[in-house]
Amino acid sequence: MSDAGAPVPASTKDDGLDAALLDRLFNQSVVGLHVLDPQLRLVRVSSPPGSDLAERVLGRHFTDAYHLDRPNSTGELLQRVLDTGVPVHDRLVHGRAEGAPGPSRSFLVTVFRLNGKQGQVLGLLAAVVDVTEREKARTRAIYRARLLRNVGRSLDMATTCQGLVEAVVPGFADFAVVEVVDDVLRGADPPIGPLGAEVPLRRAALRGLKDAEGRDGLVSDTRRLPAGTPFALAVSDLQPRHVALDADSPWLAADPQTARVMRALDAHSLMVVPLTLHGAVLGLVSLYRGPGSEPYDANDTTLAQTAAVHVALSIDNARRYERDHVIASTVQRRLLPQGDSARIAVDTAHVLLPGRNIGCWFDTIGLSGARTALVVGNVAGHGLQTAITMGQLRTVIQALAGLDLEPAEVLARLNDTADRLAAERAALPAGDRLHRESLKASCVYAVYDPFSRTCTVARAGHPAPIVIAPDGSAPAVDVPEGPALFASESAPFATAVLEIDEGSILAFATGALLPDDESAARVRRALARPDPNLQRLCDGVVYSQPTGSLPDGAALLLARTGRVPPDRVATWELVHERTTPAVARTLVRDRLDGWNLDDETVQATELIVSELVTNAVRYGTPPLHLRLILDRSLTCEVHDSSPVAPHLRHARTVDEGGRGLFIVSQLATHWGTRYDQHGKALWTEQEVPGLR
Repeated sequence: MSDAGAPVPASTKDDGLDAALLDRLFNQSVVGLHVLDPQLRLVRVSSPPGSDLAERVLGRHFTDAYHLDRPNSTGELLQRVLDTGVPVHDRLVHGRAEGAPGPSRSFLVTVFRLNGKQGQVLGLLAAVVDVTEREKARTRAIYRARLLRNVGRSLDMATTCQGLVEAVVPGFADFAVVEVVDDVLRGADPPIGPLGAEVPLRRAALRGLKDAEGRDGLVSDTRRLPAGTPFALAVSDLQPRHVALDADSPWLAADPQTARVMRALDAHSLMVVPLTLHGAVLGLVSLYRGPGSEPYDANDTTLAQTAAVHVALSIDNARRYERDHVIASTVQRRLLPQGDSARIAVDTAHVLLPGRNIGCWFDTIGLSGARTALVVGNVAGHGLQTAITMGQLRTVIQALAGLDLEPAEVLARLNDTADRLAAERAALPAGDRLHRESLKASCVYAVYDPFSRTCTVARAGHPAPIVIAPDGSAPAVDVPEGPALFASESAPFATAVLEIDEGSILAFATGALLPDDESAARVRRALARPDPNLQRLCDGVVYSQPTGSLPDGAALLLARTGRVPPDRVATWELVHERTTPAVARTLVRDRLDGWNLDDETVQATELIVSELVTNAVRYGTPPLHLRLILDRSLTCEVHDSSPVAPHLRHARTVDEGGRGLFIVSQLATHWGTRYDQHGKALWTEQEVPGLR
């Protein structure tokens, strides 16, 4: 029976099969095969037809035949396989064959030891696969991920541009520059392309070799794009360009800046990508490659365009934010005190640090009796609506201050207003952005009285003031904290009365300056330095802050306590009888003559004092005091111990009385009643020509 279908014994196989197989592997395989002897010299190499690779490398040590990025590491790997027989699979190495043009390429190497029939070591077999394109694609994916991570997380244009250059250098570029249209950096709308040659671009970020940075200027330099250059062409048709740099290129003569960069880097390849959005030009990205890097190709251009789209969108978002921030900051500045707030018994200074938060405010409000209200507050948030809310609260607190209420009562009524504002916002349509934004604010309100040497303070979710005594010490300040404005809490506000020595410094600041005990101690140290100039002390607090510690901005209000000069105040204790108004008129006339006030002011003041004293004698209770204060206006005060306040009314023609307060209201610029634990005071203020 025939055995034609049975396997052929190994001993009967054609001896030429092995040779044919090896010939095919070494001449037709897409995998590069390298046979090395025990001395790691190449004895056989697969190479494509027409290649002279074998002639150039045979007989040479592996690390001599190939220019490897890490030759020692590769040599140790080969020797270890030769010594141990343990193969190495898919090890990535970078290099190029001897005499091969271009930069290094990426190879995936697998190495086996070759043993003879008796187990003797014959050498190594290394299978090499060129994975350069795969590695390029993987590297581009890494740069793309790095770009998404670095860019778009900030609404600051400089940070956005810096994120781009940090994502691409080093690796994708050896030197990168981002230029933005100058007006766009200021928040203006970007121009529609093509970009005219007269439009300046400002360098917003750069990264690369220090030598190139030093020779090519600094961030914030501006330039106009020379005609006939890749830069001008890119912003003309809004398409990227990648060009080979050659010192003999004619267009470099028109662009000496690029020529300097090229020489400093020895750059051979340039890619220019416009930053565009909806046909508008925001800027330009320039990427350079030097020795050791491959020229840019179409795949690189695709990645650069993807990056440019993401960066352009981020820059436009930052531009819109910058414009809104500038508008909101302008509104904030307009809503804050604009004129001189000097008072007779207190010296003040302030500083407002700009930042993301637009809700900081401060106020110095003159009150009757030479008293001064000191206010600092903060509405959390940014944008125009935050500034508007701040303005609403500041207006309310100014109106409440004029009512001579206790600080706790002022904050309680301010909180009522905050609740109404919150209710109005909650009533907005659900689609309105403001409907989803909660409101939060804090405020501290204090009143300094130079006659009692006290400062009465109340606070709503705000840091307590810092007090620095004349000797530089910082006594402890205990001011109960009330709930923040717009909070859901309904706890009452409390008032603390602080006894203040003349020459002390009161510091009121927003929470950004006083976030913790260490920050408060730093502020106290800055204020404890002796300096008669309060503004310098105010600036010193700012200088003491760590760099970058106040990104949201802050407000600081300082007040140095003083007294009313003895020659600017007169006080009399009056008897409680019917002749007292006449006596008061005489005392006032003599005092005003001593102050050299004009006759019209003297006559008006006599009449005011006569009416106030008459009212106190008829309806008040002793003791009775009269006080005149000459400040930026003339203040008259009549004190008595009765808690009953008179009311302004319009007397009928036949009435014999009832016109006193009406007359007072016509002669005085301001008038009112204030209460304390000892009774009440009726007061008036008159504008006196020449005092302001």
